[in-house]
Amino acid sequence: MITRDPQAFLAHACALAPDFGPGTARAAFLVSPDGFVRAEQSAQDNRYMATADAFDAGAALREHHGLHRALSAELPVFCFPGHEDTPDAVFPNNVFATAPGRLVIGRMRHEVRRREALRSDIRGFFRDVLGYAETDLSAQPHPCELTGALVIDRARGLGFCGLSERCDEAGAALMHDAFGLRATLMFELAPGEYHTNVVLAVLAGRAALVCPGGFADPAVVGALEALYGPHAVMLSPAEHAAFAGNAIALAERSVWMSRRARQALSAGTREALEQRAGFAVRSVPLEAIEAGGGSLRCCVAEVF
Repeated sequence: MITRDPQAFLAHACALAPDFGPGTARAAFLVSPDGFVRAEQSAQDNRYMATADAFDAGAALREHHGLHRALSAELPVFCFPGHEDTPDAVFPNNVFATAPGRLVIGRMRHEVRRREALRSDIRGFFRDVLGYAETDLSAQPHPCELTGALVIDRARGLGFCGLSERCDEAGAALMHDAFGLRATLMFELAPGEYHTNVVLAVLAGRAALVCPGGFADPAVVGALEALYGPHAVMLSPAEHAAFAGNAIALAERSVWMSRRARQALSAGTREALEQRAGFAVRSVPLEAIEAGGGSLRCCVAEVF
């Protein structure tokens, strides 16, 4: 099923068991922020991006090393180098994503990011080392920025795809097929939002962080609340602005977000995550990287 109807999607999704696959990845990869500067093309539709004078490449590299070290305590994490020609490559999950045995390569809206899809080292690693098949969406005309635009509940095989200039309906359908999902809900993001994963995180298939202000249609928020029940955590505008929705669970009992996001969490949100949903909230400083308009989840490409 792929639909714009929240109620039809909800009825179908509620009947699905969490037996589609593991709810969390078996490994992850990063791309180092070498050449980390403001990409003016990307800034056209990313309101979270800072001004050029706020970018500090040295600080971003230090933060990224800390992120790599921290995540490696939880699962295997490897890192590819960045390049001056691809200043946004520190956010690889928009370009590269995986399903079991398959590498998916997305179609980016901006040319500066389409260069990343040409990387022979990342393609070759998955093809020649891991033996993954390749689904290459990068050469077709419809934008589909993978797990930036599409938040996936891996346990149930559900997709939540926000439509914007970074992903159209045809792109959503291409991703739905590429990941082999059981059902995908398409919806409009609120004006000014560029990626779904800034306003929604599905955690290990059993909880969700939701920024209500990021959705054009309140019915989508209602469907998420109904689907994830007591573990659907509604984030405040302040938590939203601090990237608390750009979080990821890489293990069953922990959720990762930036230090700024964690500091912004209300007592109620922390209780919902830690006491009710059973997640330890873990964080690392990423203020320099967040100047690029994304946060921790954007830095992490999952390997399933």
